[in-house]
Amino acid sequence: MAVKDPIDDAEHETLARGIHGEVLRPGDDAYDEARTIWNAMIDRKPAVIVRPTGAADVITAVDFARESDLPLAVKGGGHNVAGNAVCDDGLMIDLSLMSSVRVNPAAQTARVGPGATMADLDHETQAFGLATPGGVISTTGVAGLTLGGGIGWLSRKYGLAIDNLGSVDVVTADGRGVTASEDENADLFWAVRGGGGNFGIVTSFEFDLHEVGHEVLFGPIVHPYEDAPDVLAHYREFTRNAPRECGVWVNSVAAPPLPFLPDDVHGTTVLILVPFYAGDLREGETVLAPLREHGDPIADAVAPTRYTEAQSMLDDLYAEGARNYWKAPNFTELTEETIDTVTEHADRFPTPYSEILIHQVGGAVNDVGPNATAYPHRDVEFIVTVAARWEDSAKDDECIAWVRECHDALAEGATGGTYANFEGDRQGREENVYDENYARLAELKAKYDPENVFRLNQNVKPAD
Repeated sequence: MAVKDPIDDAEHETLARGIHGEVLRPGDDAYDEARTIWNAMIDRKPAVIVRPTGAADVITAVDFARESDLPLAVKGGGHNVAGNAVCDDGLMIDLSLMSSVRVNPAAQTARVGPGATMADLDHETQAFGLATPGGVISTTGVAGLTLGGGIGWLSRKYGLAIDNLGSVDVVTADGRGVTASEDENADLFWAVRGGGGNFGIVTSFEFDLHEVGHEVLFGPIVHPYEDAPDVLAHYREFTRNAPRECGVWVNSVAAPPLPFLPDDVHGTTVLILVPFYAGDLREGETVLAPLREHGDPIADAVAPTRYTEAQSMLDDLYAEGARNYWKAPNFTELTEETIDTVTEHADRFPTPYSEILIHQVGGAVNDVGPNATAYPHRDVEFIVTVAARWEDSAKDDECIAWVRECHDALAEGATGGTYANFEGDRQGREENVYDENYARLAELKAKYDPENVFRLNQNVKPAD
């Protein structure tokens, strides 16, 4: 017996008449392009894809999905590793056509569409020497990154993306378009700052901007991996007193074929320190000197770099088309045991593209209280992302098992919390993501989405 299509021709025509943008079904030319996202593990097939051009289209699509009882997925940049942007046999809203960025240089704010990427945002803001924290890969979508918190190179100096959010326009589950800020629908504004896509679809973000010169001090310092325990111990001490202008991330990874690395190093496991300094470049040289002078690095390519280049320099290493699975525990400190666990599991990478990446957080991120926004992890100094990356689907089980094994081994020194945007499992980690804020989020979910229309995420279930 044939399986009934979730949307028949008449329903499709009704939906299409109400949409100013595009409506795509399986077989349409742009359908496969629209449903494809960054993580190649995700191969889901929506019954229909709506590509809105404005909030009115989003309202129409949400109303249609709710009234038709269809699963509803929302795609901003499509960079989320868990693949929440796509659903099977439901309605997918692809916001990529809503990618405008409008900068007000006098007020130092930017109004950003939900389909914009970090490249779109940085391109416009840097024309005025301005920037806002968010992301380290330029193809990352602004919307998903922000709703999960928004960690980037500037976060130690200026906080998370949500800490620089002035207001949002939101389409709620009942198809209303509302504005949320500290002065209007303040409870909803609290919830969307770290609560993910649980409370509606943001159709416009207003960010505060900061003066960030066109150049920062940035680049990799590459060490042989046999020196990793010593270098990581020195890194731990360096970060204790690093100024907020400075953030240093550290990657255990196979050396990419970078032009400044000897050929015989390519493909071998190395430790790469990536310092970022946003401030006076001469002061930055002084600050970074102890880090650069320690040990016997293979290469040191730290140099004055255009901010937009720093924001996109890692793009090729995380290009679309590979299979990916991540887990990312939070830490208040890097203990010797944690460093030992990192180096031990880096010796057992399942593929040459896998990695263990230490993100330095702290600074301005920790100035905000854990209950001031839905994002609760305000005591975190480091996030350790265990990431497998591969191409052959036959290696799925092996790669996922390695990530989970390393994650479990790191658990003893971790806080128990995790950053939603770095979580590879589609659901089931809500308590780790939302921590002590979950109960309040559940109450607000009951207010704004009692039927759990927005459930394809790290889901907050409505309180009874």
